[in-house]
Amino acid sequence: MEDSSAYIESGILELYILGQLSASEMLEVEKRAAASPEIRRELEAIEIALERYALDNAVEPRQNLFAELETKLDPVKQTSNSSQPPTPVALHQRSTKPLQYALAACIALLVVSGIALINAHSKLNQAEEQIIALRTEKDRYASGMNVLKQTNAELQTVADMLEDSNWAIVPLGGTKTSPTSKMMVYWNRKSQDVVLDKSRMKLPENDQAHQYQLWAIVAGKPVDLGVFDMKTDSTQLLLKMKEVGKAEAFAVTLEKRGGSVNPTMENMVVFAGVSI
Repeated sequence: MEDSSAYIESGILELYILGQLSASEMLEVEKRAAASPEIRRELEAIEIALERYALDNAVEPRQNLFAELETKLDPVKQTSNSSQPPTPVALHQRSTKPLQYALAACIALLVVSGIALINAHSKLNQAEEQIIALRTEKDRYASGMNVLKQTNAELQTVADMLEDSNWAIVPLGGTKTSPTSKMMVYWNRKSQDVVLDKSRMKLPENDQAHQYQLWAIVAGKPVDLGVFDMKTDSTQLLLKMKEVGKAEAFAVTLEKRGGSVNPTMENMVVFAGVSI
């Protein structure tokens, strides 16, 4: 029912009656009309309305118009039959009246339909613009709410870490390579989880060819804990890295994208030992 109503309101039935549709579009209207009594009734109502409009707005030509035309076309006949009543002309007038009505109705209908279509198109464009604006605003609001929910959840996680004695909080400071750099690592000795706090991370932003790589120093040897990017526009607060069971220290080096098997010592940006 809703589909038929929308189809009727689209204005396509009026265009069908006027013969302004393509063959495929006219066939589609006929198929829908065959399947929908509501569309059939609307087509009939449109035809009746147009016929009534034509009759109400038809302009009948003056009575002597056809006589004048006939005189201009056949002056000899005028001189020979000037005394006889114009019965054939009257019959001719009566026979052409339906054509006059139809022509007047078509012209009037075309004007009215054109204005209606222009107005409908303008309103449709305005409605589409409003819908797009509302959807954009809705998406922006939803995105903002999701960020807030994620941030609140991560802040609660940090609060829980601070109260849990299994979590070691390791602040890493800058090296000679990058003296102003610093970051925070959370390491759970029991679960072996390693988490970076990006809200407390101050590192130079890396390019597309490089990534930062986190290392744990275990028994004097570096163990890869994964790579990450430093993005100043990131809304993520916590970043989970690879697990490690034991760690004497943590360090971060700048490596080629994807990470390295061994750390590039001259590219170490932060380092800190783990207090027992």
